[in-house]
Amino acid sequence: MRQTFDESTDPSFGPRHTPLIRAAMAEQGLDGFLIPHEDEHQNEYLPAANDRLAWATGFTGSAGAAVILKDKAAIFVDGRYTLQVRDQVDTGLFEVRDLVEGGVPAFLQQAAKPGWSIGYDARLHSPEALERLKTAAAKAGAALKPVEVNPLDQAWGAARPAQPKAPVAPHPLEFSGEDSASKRARVGAALKDQGAEAAVLTAPASIAWLFNVRGGDVIRSPLPLAQAVLNADGTARLFLDPEKVTPDLPAWLGNQVSLETPDALEGALGDLKGKSVLVDAGQSSAWYFDTLADAGATVVRGADPTALPRACKNAVEIDGTRRAHARDGAALSRFLHWIATEAQTSLPDEVEVVTRLEGFREATGALKDLSFDTIAGAASNGAIVHYRPTQRLNKRTEKGSLLLVDSGAQYLDGTTDVTRTVAIGQPSREMAERFTLVLKGHLALARVRFPAGTTGSALDALARVPLWSAGLDFDHGTGHGVGSYLGVHEGPQRISKLPNSVALRPGMIVSNEPGYYKEGEYGIRIENLQFVTEAAPIAGGERPMLGFETLTLAPIDRALIVVDMLTAEERAQMDAYHARVLAVVGPQVPAEVRAWLEEVCAPL
Repeated sequence: MRQTFDESTDPSFGPRHTPLIRAAMAEQGLDGFLIPHEDEHQNEYLPAANDRLAWATGFTGSAGAAVILKDKAAIFVDGRYTLQVRDQVDTGLFEVRDLVEGGVPAFLQQAAKPGWSIGYDARLHSPEALERLKTAAAKAGAALKPVEVNPLDQAWGAARPAQPKAPVAPHPLEFSGEDSASKRARVGAALKDQGAEAAVLTAPASIAWLFNVRGGDVIRSPLPLAQAVLNADGTARLFLDPEKVTPDLPAWLGNQVSLETPDALEGALGDLKGKSVLVDAGQSSAWYFDTLADAGATVVRGADPTALPRACKNAVEIDGTRRAHARDGAALSRFLHWIATEAQTSLPDEVEVVTRLEGFREATGALKDLSFDTIAGAASNGAIVHYRPTQRLNKRTEKGSLLLVDSGAQYLDGTTDVTRTVAIGQPSREMAERFTLVLKGHLALARVRFPAGTTGSALDALARVPLWSAGLDFDHGTGHGVGSYLGVHEGPQRISKLPNSVALRPGMIVSNEPGYYKEGEYGIRIENLQFVTEAAPIAGGERPMLGFETLTLAPIDRALIVVDMLTAEERAQMDAYHARVLAVVGPQVPAEVRAWLEEVCAPL
């Protein structure tokens, strides 16, 4: 569970493996090979056995890609990882390129040579991504070739970690709120409405939700690596390593679910000959599409049919996540008390900040895991949006600066994600003013009322307008979906400038996290989780409205609030929030923390 800080020095990862990969490529007659970050399940966080990009290059970020050609190599990352990639990767061997602007296709078009054969593992690439890559290679006169044996895996050989085999256990109804048979019947009916007779599910979160199970194959998320075929009549075939099967699992799954080994998966896809089969091209790799097409099935491209019902939490899940956030809020408040007192003089470094926060969460006795590696950015490191401390980048807090801490936890009854920015010593007037602009956007998004059918994209500007009025902005989304003891990043909903056709619906959990980042100086982000509710009627209103209820309970640093910049409505909103924090969290914390809470949660 403990967060580690020294991946960049791990001798088992890194570019010294490039010659081994090139040798394996040569054996297969390949002039190049594509290495995506994604694994066979399109996971955000990877088990060690599937972290191919890290083994090949040394880069451990959560997004990226690499291409190894026989005469050169390149690694691709987005703006979150520009510092980390140069810290971890030998730039003498790998050219660093932008993942978004041009990305791998532009590199292939430029670097591949006529007649070259560039290999790819069809289990690791989405169909859409492969089409773009094939087009780019063709423009260079090269061709992409699927491989039977992944040359990277071949080069890794016996040193490759074993595939995870964490036990898969039932997730009780006291947490899930709906049994698997009911979920399968609902999703099966939706398949019929789309003209599909079956669906292939490969996303671990889909498997976990549909069958009411949880595992431990994926770090920071309680997910089992498995696949399933769901039939429109609600019956299913679940492909799971027998070593993961706990004694009570078969009875929990029931007679309508056939529990089979992963070796049976390809044959099961063949059994779908002549049937219409729904597959999500964003969740499932090209291998599934190719295998189904070869078997004579009619492939229907569509969204994972579990994604929308999974996002709309039921009453039991909402009650559970309320409990999780109340518990987490007590741990956070103890941590923030430490920051406001002892840490103001001891000036801890980022690693100690992370360790202390995890210690407070562990003290709850309910922590199952972190929901992601904690981001703790002191001073200028806070301006790096997805910075994570390592021993080599570790920075000490300093007087007159800001500390940004973005963290989350996994509990059986819910998943949390919260960001607080706090002052170390006396903040500058500019810091406080820009913090207050971020706070105004955060408050606007928390109190908005909106009609059914509204998407997160339509609400995104609410969190930005105060910053825009000062000529400022932030370059990340405002909100992402969050699971119920599942992944901390969950679709299909989001709040972002990017267009999104999925309307916000009751029960959906989203983050509310506007920010501001001054490169080389400091970063600010305020993040609470909130869920969509049916709002109280508005006097004189003509339409029913939806709104948000805030889940996260932890004080916001009043030393950074310029009260005169807030309207009367905003001040009342802040006072009500802090009063709720005190009422819910106060009884859970030691006396000295409660006394501090009473002070920092007092009306503005």
